[in-house]
Amino acid sequence: MNLTAIILFASVLLLPAAGLLALRWAGRTGQFAHQDRAALLPFDETEPVGMPTDQILGVRKNSPDATESCRNVESRNSLA
Repeated sequence: MNLTAIILFASVLLLPAAGLLALRWAGRTGQFAHQDRAALLPFDETEPVGMPTDQILGVRKNSPDATESCRNVESRNSLA
């Protein structure tokens, strides 16, 4: 058996075992306890929940310019 086969065989056994151990650790230490709060972590006072503040290329998503550019892209895609 060559070295590549040994490394492959060992990684097939060790990587899933490490993943299962990590999940077991996370469950025992309470890492999954507050998943609903974790979903809100990206939001703060500058970007509250439910208020879109994203910009693409300097144009706000809910501005008339953004709506027009979306229509242009949709019309180009329908022609293709």
